[in-house]
Amino acid sequence: MPENFAYDAVVVGAGPNGLAAALRLAQEKLSVLVVEADDHIGGGLHSTELTLPGFVHDVCSAIHPLALGSPFFRTLPLEKYGLHWVEPEFPLAHPLGQGHAVLLDRSLTKTALALGQDKVAYEKLFQPLLEQWEELVPEFLQPLLHVPRHPLVLARFGLNALASAQRLVTKRFRTEPAKALFAGLAAHSFLSLRAPGSAAFGLVLGLLGHAVGWPWPQGGAQRLAEALAAHLRDLGGEIAVNSPVMNIDELPLARAVLLDVTPRQLLRIAGHKLPPSFRARLQRHRYGPGVFKLDYALAQPIPWSAPACRRAGTVHVGGDWGEVCAAEEAVAQGRPAERPFVLVAQPSLFDPTRAPAGRHIGWAYCHVPNGATVDMTDAVERQIERFAPGFRDGILARHRLRATEMEEINPNLVGGDINGGAADLWQLIARPVFSRRPYWTRVPGLYLCSASTPPGGGVHGMCGFHAAEAALRDCFSEQKKSET
Repeated sequence: MPENFAYDAVVVGAGPNGLAAALRLAQEKLSVLVVEADDHIGGGLHSTELTLPGFVHDVCSAIHPLALGSPFFRTLPLEKYGLHWVEPEFPLAHPLGQGHAVLLDRSLTKTALALGQDKVAYEKLFQPLLEQWEELVPEFLQPLLHVPRHPLVLARFGLNALASAQRLVTKRFRTEPAKALFAGLAAHSFLSLRAPGSAAFGLVLGLLGHAVGWPWPQGGAQRLAEALAAHLRDLGGEIAVNSPVMNIDELPLARAVLLDVTPRQLLRIAGHKLPPSFRARLQRHRYGPGVFKLDYALAQPIPWSAPACRRAGTVHVGGDWGEVCAAEEAVAQGRPAERPFVLVAQPSLFDPTRAPAGRHIGWAYCHVPNGATVDMTDAVERQIERFAPGFRDGILARHRLRATEMEEINPNLVGGDINGGAADLWQLIARPVFSRRPYWTRVPGLYLCSASTPPGGGVHGMCGFHAAEAALRDCFSEQKKSET
């Protein structure tokens, strides 16, 4: 390495994508520095005592099926660094009222059997994809504009994935339990369930439930970040916290710089280096709905009317298909839902390290318009009380974060958007711009590696992995040739 370069690569941001990018570069024996503005690593992978002493909450991300299914993370020896996955008895429950709930079981067969008339339809939808999971997962966890290695597998997935959730459900299912189950899965898209491509999220999350489950790291999301960082340090990488970057020119000189930031931050810290036409395209990047989030210290487990909900790590609270559709449609039209779709996690039922003996934590959020300042506490708690009467009686303390406050604690969460940008069909293809080289900023050696690049949001590290692969091809291929 020439003497004027302090490092081969500098990565800005120690979220899961920044750490993944740094790890991939360090695997090639390159010198790598990660700089993080906060006093801790992890980005959305952060756990702390938000309510009362001894209650460990996940500030942002809590349930991590994509992390366990990630083609890159699966190659890393993270268990060596203390990472242990907690898998609940059931990945998901969706209460329907009157003490009934529909369950997503790890077993596709058991899930289908419980759906009655929709047993065969559910099996026909998911079984062929599940059988080809190993070939399918790397196909959709990369840019959509690519030459597929398994075109027939991807085509089979795409036939349903490109549709709206509404169209898929109307075509496939007849009973309310099957419709509601898929509605909750598809609502993770932050889209109207009438929007093209919303079905893809339902398919992916359902497949993940059957293929790897919906687990989380024992002790909290922070443990995954810590394991990634420990592995990086063992490979020779360096991490500097409390190191905000206001201007890219402040960074140590490196052959490659990778930024785990959204287009808004990229423009702020590196806009003066970008070609005007590319700056204009980045300015058109659209952010999606935000989240309103609540964390609870609880005196007891959530008292669900449906006993099966007490055996699931995640509970989708929103009622039937029509109610979930109405809630997400309201947000898509720019207004908070009166009866929001609420995602609830209850990790302390399966991980006693998260709360004092006999106590529990709860994690919940709903979707709101981007940048909303509305307080949804009452609306969220009324929804939970519908299916868990007496829930409020068990609350010892609560911590709330409005959408705007999410951005205050993490600038990548623009307006409370936890996905780095709207995930509609166009922005899944053109992320952050329409290009066969979505990670390159049109500046030699400068790359974007955040969730604003393909494949998008979620804790999988594949945005960082693919950006690092691009940097390796562009900046280090000649160096590797000379070494061999």
